[in-house]
This record gives sequence, C-alpha cells and structure tokens, in this order.
Amino acid sequence: MDNINLLPIFNSVLYSILGIAILLICYFIIEKLTPEKTWHEISQNKNIALAIVFGAFIIGISMIISAAIHG
Repeated sequence: MDNINLLPIFNSVLYSILGIAILLICYFIIEKLTPEKTWHEISQNKNIALAIVFGAFIIGISMIISAAIHG
C-alpha cells in the first residue's frame, strides 16, 4: 500500500454530497412554489397522485444532476 490513489474516492464522495445538496435545494424551491405543504399532503392525507409527481420530480432532477456531474 505504498502508492494508493485516493482522489477517485474523494471525488465520488464530494460529487455525491454535492448532488444530494442540489437535490434538496431543488426540493425546497418546489416546496415554496406549491400552494400547500407537499410532505404533509403526501404523508397525512395519503395523496398518491402528488407522491407520484414528486417521485418523478426527484428521479428527473437526479438524472439531470448525475449527467451534469458526469459530464
């Protein structure tokens, strides 16, 4: 173990944290733009349609972030 290159591991962790942060920022922006509290609507009122829309939103934003990071 005389010449281990830790740069790829560091980059992977850094980009993962960056991607999660961007995803959370996007979620909070959408949360502010919608008229009702989406998490309350999904968890308390069991709004399946809203859960599907937000699931698609999270998958879409995640794909965009991964494409932007990957290059």
